[in-house]
Amino acid sequence: MSAAKLRELAHSRTGDKGDTSNISVIAFNTLDYPRLLEQLTAERVAAHFAELLDPQAGAVRRYELPNVHALNFVLPGILKGGVTRSLALDAHGKALGAALLDIEIEL
Repeated sequence: MSAAKLRELAHSRTGDKGDTSNISVIAFNTLDYPRLLEQLTAERVAAHFAELLDPQAGAVRRYELPNVHALNFVLPGILKGGVTRSLALDAHGKALGAALLDIEIEL
């Protein structure tokens, strides 16, 4: 079985609300959406960002958007206070979407 980076199958969009980041992963091809559903779980995304997440802020949540062949992940606390409070270079968390696309997906 072969594998590919998620970026070969999908693109991402990010947004922020306070110290929470939303990352949407949208399949390029509708035929890949079931593969994303199976392999891109909330637990896997949480493990991928484990060093950045605040366990006391809450669990990573996944929402399925089958009509647009996308998944939306909500990562509470990952922005460490959000835009107005964080001293991070990427306080909006825009780089998180690109980082998520590094996950390996089995083909």
